[in-house]
Amino acid sequence: MLSLEGGGWTAVLLPEQGGALAQLGFHGREVLAPLPLGADPNASFGGAFLMAPWANRLDGGLLPVAGIAYHLPVNRPEDGTAIHGLAREHPWQVLAASASRAMLVQELDATALGLPLRYAARLEVMLGPLHAHITLSLTNAGDLPFPFGLGWHPFFARPAGTRLRFRADTLFARDARSLPVAAQPSPGVDGDEAAYAGLDTHFAGWDGLAEISRPDLLLRLQATGAWSRNLQVFAPAGGDVLCVEPVSHVPDAPNRPGFAAHGSLTMLPPGDALVARLALAAEI
Repeated sequence: MLSLEGGGWTAVLLPEQGGALAQLGFHGREVLAPLPLGADPNASFGGAFLMAPWANRLDGGLLPVAGIAYHLPVNRPEDGTAIHGLAREHPWQVLAASASRAMLVQELDATALGLPLRYAARLEVMLGPLHAHITLSLTNAGDLPFPFGLGWHPFFARPAGTRLRFRADTLFARDARSLPVAAQPSPGVDGDEAAYAGLDTHFAGWDGLAEISRPDLLLRLQATGAWSRNLQVFAPAGGDVLCVEPVSHVPDAPNRPGFAAHGSLTMLPPGDALVARLALAAEI
């Protein structure tokens, strides 16, 4: 565990468990639903985990690249998908750390999975007087161009009375496996639980801004870079968490070329990087 504190913020990182956040708080109030001690961040509705080199689901684990069909391990057998990438399943190393800032790195070689994929990832978490900053970058460390995507999957605490507001221009209808099937016009979401409960839904044409208003806390998100246009919202009906997930692409984007204009994986030449940033501001 790696604990940070600064600007009224507190955070606990788990480098050995996929670089997940186990806790994020502001002046004693839990921003994320805390991850129980010893819990698996990839199997619990708490904390936040990283998604790379893709976000959300790939149908059947299929990743077509330049006419070649690669198959990733299906880690969600109940719906036959490869979900949330590989980064969360491997440890990260602490490159640098101070009281309020940490830099983690991860290098992954997926050739053992039959993929010509190698990447170098870097995560920076910095707590300051105005914002908590999260920056995630992904560099193609392989010898060939390859498609990459990334995301951040937070489980924000959702007490009674929580409201969500953001603007987008497209909502994706989904099938029973939460895979996108049709793009529909949408203004986004602006309301209480009646407006968002039950969603496991992708929004495109997002303006990069979102607001979560709780009786005890106002939280504002501002995403830039690769996270500035796509947002996944997961809000279990009757639950106490709200996942407002900045991502770089539409779920299953490689297998749904008709949705490419709304957000596809990014083809990176060797040595090029995909960079995403999120600033969180809080008021009591």
